[in-house]
Amino acid sequence: MAQVDKLGRVIIPVSDQDAAIAFYTEKLGFTVSMDVPYGEGDRWVEVAPPGGGSGIALSSGMGDFQPGRETGIALTTSDARAAHDELEEQGVEVEEPMGGDGTVPLLFMFKDADGNGLMIVQEETP
Repeated sequence: MAQVDKLGRVIIPVSDQDAAIAFYTEKLGFTVSMDVPYGEGDRWVEVAPPGGGSGIALSSGMGDFQPGRETGIALTTSDARAAHDELEEQGVEVEEPMGGDGTVPLLFMFKDADGNGLMIVQEETP
């Protein structure tokens, strides 16, 4: 059996890596953790949330892996309503919050600049 220690990163396809960097750093407060050339004219770009955890690689679309898809990525915040309102004020496409009823944490869906769908979930405190 292969030993896997942790989730290192997830990959999101983007149409423009510089525009994606701007979205994730300016709208979500992420930092660029890696931006290096590789292959023949490609770049490996990763951004990470300020609180740590797995990074997001912002990759040029390839084959069927193109921008504008649901990612299945859930980001965590201590205040989902505040995050929702702030992203909405910044012009980010957000859906109305749901949950928060004691069975499901408060969460909402949003789209990045390429239309990739992500979720923000309020961290439950014990």
